[in-house]
Amino acid sequence: MYGNAYIDPNEKFEGQEETPELLAAFQARIDQGDKIEPQDWMPAMYRKQLIRMIEQHAHSEIIGSLPEGTWITRAPGFRRKLALMAKVQDEVGHAQLLYSAAETLGKSREDMMNDLITGKSKYSNIFNYPALTWADSAVIAWLVDAGAIVNQLANSKGSYGPYCRALERICYEESFHLKYGHDNVVHLATGTKKQRAMVQAAMTRWWPPLMHFFGPSDKASVHSKTLMGWKVKMATNDSMRQQFMDMYIPKIWDLGLTLPDPLLKKNEETGQWDYTEPDWAEFKRVINGDGPCNAERLAVRRMAEENGKWVARAIRNEDAEYVRPFA
Repeated sequence: MYGNAYIDPNEKFEGQEETPELLAAFQARIDQGDKIEPQDWMPAMYRKQLIRMIEQHAHSEIIGSLPEGTWITRAPGFRRKLALMAKVQDEVGHAQLLYSAAETLGKSREDMMNDLITGKSKYSNIFNYPALTWADSAVIAWLVDAGAIVNQLANSKGSYGPYCRALERICYEESFHLKYGHDNVVHLATGTKKQRAMVQAAMTRWWPPLMHFFGPSDKASVHSKTLMGWKVKMATNDSMRQQFMDMYIPKIWDLGLTLPDPLLKKNEETGQWDYTEPDWAEFKRVINGDGPCNAERLAVRRMAEENGKWVARAIRNEDAEYVRPFA
């Protein structure tokens, strides 16, 4: 889809300064709905913001597989073990698609991974919370993936071709994940008293992180205006949050489950959901590395990176010791 080599922007666009004429022509392409491809000229800030956004998305996919992955061996029954294993495999595959898309903008996968494990690059806050029970895994698969689909469907209509094509494929697979998660939640919500209590506790735990999931409110968002002007981002944080609530709060209530927000209701005058303002201080604290599982998640990723280095060396034929068994 994207090729293996990444583009060096300094080499490719050397001498093409950002003149007013080039910037105006680029914006005209955006405004008329053109897709920007890796070989096209683009402003340095467009490239930088895309790398930041796609890289964070890729990191979120690969780190997001960890809280669910811990439940593969403990899933109730062989069928659910197989289904969860397939889902986790899909999430890691999504990360690979996204890293490939980001590489087309001039940042190597090695640099992206180094920035992740050193804490320089961010990933979604929601994956820094523990999955304490099987019900947590079910709520993640249903509602976190539902939130991801809201975001990704919008951005798949954006301006950067490789990212859009990756998102289109990812959304197909995420729709199956959502159905898998919904089936698990329904099974628990309609099961025994203990199962119902377990899924209600999980819903209560995950609702505040879900409200953080789409990012800061529009008035506090630093990047949204610029990204939307370039059609990198196709909907505001608040509009996506409202869309998610519109689609899933009625489904949650239909199952007889409650949400931990006494102010939560549909405003008949505005057609919008009223809700308690999320704790943005916690949002900032977690994204800056002080969440319940930040250190644990990065430690697991760092261990995986270290343990897998021999594979990369063998593929590149850098160490005969590693190549010999495959000869």
